[in-house]
Amino acid sequence: MKNILKLFTVFATFIAFAQTQTSTWKTEVKQISDTEFDIIFNVSIKEHFHLYSQFLPEGGAQPTVFTYTNTKGNYKLIGKTKESKTVTKFDEVFGMDMTYFDKKAVFTQRIELINKSLASVSVDVEYQTCDDKSCTFDSETYTIKLPNASETVAVVDSTSVAQNPTLDSVVTAKINNLKLDIKDADKFTSEVSGKKENVSFWKIFVLGFLGGLVALLTPCVFPMIPLTVSFFTKRSKDKAKGKTNAFLYGFFIVLIYVLLSLPFHFLDSLDPEILNNISTNTWLNVVFFAIFMFFAFSFFGYYELTLPASWGNKMDSASDVGGIIGIFFMALTLAIVSFSCTGPILGSLLAGSLTTDGGAIQLTVGMGGFGLALALPFALFALFPSWLNSLPKSGGWLNTVKVVLGFLEVALALKFFSNADLVEHWGFIKRELFIGIWIVVFAGMALYLFGLIRFPHDSPNQKIGKPRLALGILTTIFVLYMLPGLTNTKYANRELLSGFPPPLFYSYYDQASNCPLGLNCFKDFDEGLAYAKAHNKPILLDFTGWACVNCRKMEETVWSTPEVFEVINNNYVLISLYVDDRKELPKDQQFEFTKDNGNIKKIKTVGDKWATLQAVNFHTASQPFYVVLSPDLEMLNTSKEYTDKADYLQWLKTGVENFKKK
Repeated sequence: MKNILKLFTVFATFIAFAQTQTSTWKTEVKQISDTEFDIIFNVSIKEHFHLYSQFLPEGGAQPTVFTYTNTKGNYKLIGKTKESKTVTKFDEVFGMDMTYFDKKAVFTQRIELINKSLASVSVDVEYQTCDDKSCTFDSETYTIKLPNASETVAVVDSTSVAQNPTLDSVVTAKINNLKLDIKDADKFTSEVSGKKENVSFWKIFVLGFLGGLVALLTPCVFPMIPLTVSFFTKRSKDKAKGKTNAFLYGFFIVLIYVLLSLPFHFLDSLDPEILNNISTNTWLNVVFFAIFMFFAFSFFGYYELTLPASWGNKMDSASDVGGIIGIFFMALTLAIVSFSCTGPILGSLLAGSLTTDGGAIQLTVGMGGFGLALALPFALFALFPSWLNSLPKSGGWLNTVKVVLGFLEVALALKFFSNADLVEHWGFIKRELFIGIWIVVFAGMALYLFGLIRFPHDSPNQKIGKPRLALGILTTIFVLYMLPGLTNTKYANRELLSGFPPPLFYSYYDQASNCPLGLNCFKDFDEGLAYAKAHNKPILLDFTGWACVNCRKMEETVWSTPEVFEVINNNYVLISLYVDDRKELPKDQQFEFTKDNGNIKKIKTVGDKWATLQAVNFHTASQPFYVVLSPDLEMLNTSKEYTDKADYLQWLKTGVENFKKK
């Protein structure tokens, strides 16, 4: 138990409380001889925080690590990186002696040049800082200019770089600067606000809560409700204590699901963009597709998906301890034995959270909603035991719920494969094929609900009740609604599906353009800007994504409105930049971008370039994100995110009016 509590304590320290800077790093170089230099890192550490030494025992904090990029052998390291005076004390969180720095630290590494004309040295630094409540993990890349570096290198133009690829990469970073000279940015401040974030959190909480309610109606969970409530209310002679224990049981259920999200905060604190990169990663989406198909056939009853039985047995044994500890292990046992039903739903919640902007925090909110929905019945029925009599009896309807979930898992799995197809431009699943597969899946679901097809765990003489019949009719209506999506007509745009199938222009039919709704657009910022200058028209800058659900909803439900379409088509130069495009840039266009804080980001793909341009100039990573600019890069209105038709139309018109005034 002590080790488990220690593990939870360590996980809790990973939460990214300290997104504020906990240490400041500065570099300097001292020349020792013609070929020898000392590279020095001076670190100022925030009060109450510790920066850890390079030399730590295994199983504790993450040590500070220096990696010197020296692929061409331009220099050699003389000895190890030296560090200033440290403090060694017992750390209660890690349960061992830790060596760390207080307030300041100095690291020194001596190098000897082999290539005397070397201009700079690149060093990757990974480190951890902690106080008594939380830890942050960070990594930085420093490019340190040496005193003998030629000053003429910094003024080389882009032509000479193309002709001389041996120039240091830091020069390329300065030439390929993505920082735009945007005017009136202060006048038209961004509309990104905490309000949207709060709305998003509520949305993911409600989705998690609904997922938990669905999980309650599965054979793994539903029969446990009366059994567990009776256990608490009848076991204790003191009814008040029995109810308290039931409430405590519910609290631990919520806590366990929240704790499952904590490792993702660790990833988020390492790199705020990492969860977005995970969600749009091609092969991870393919893996999600395979996993969800595996989940689906488990729901269909062809095999049982369970965690190792030994886990459940151990937790069940631990629950006999009694008291608060025993109740905790009872809740953990429920989480383990119900995994075959809750796992696929939790997987959907995980994938949905990673594709939104809130990252790990949204995942925690969603998991909290899921756990709360599972926990509420145990608490409420313990408070009002007579309500148990109103619960429907377990029976074949529970298996029906599982099979219906199986069909939904197949439909959702296809979305993941479609995401991979879109970002890689494979062309395997274009819009019509996607909709066609969904028609087959939901037609199969309707046939099952009408009792025309059966699965392994279905009762042979099961009656079709009114709720099941009604759901079958609704599913049939949905199938009929999707049919026009297979055509190349004005009815192909199915607004209820917006965000799930590929965009309308990703089609087997010939399209007027490869842009939303057949609009003329540019997918390169420089090309679009040149066109806007030549024709003296304002720019609608659209930061979007191939796998962005809300982007498709905006295009197919807002842009498709005749009034909105007309304003965009007649008055704006549309520049659509896909931030998740995994197409690699040509080698001569790949570069390293130096951020304002000195960090370096490698720009390898089209998506890297546009995501960085958005983050650097507009300080946000959310999509869809819209900006209206003049050809001289003057802001014409506030930025805009996901919104309704009326608001978006007025926003566009205001941008046009402001452009005419200028």
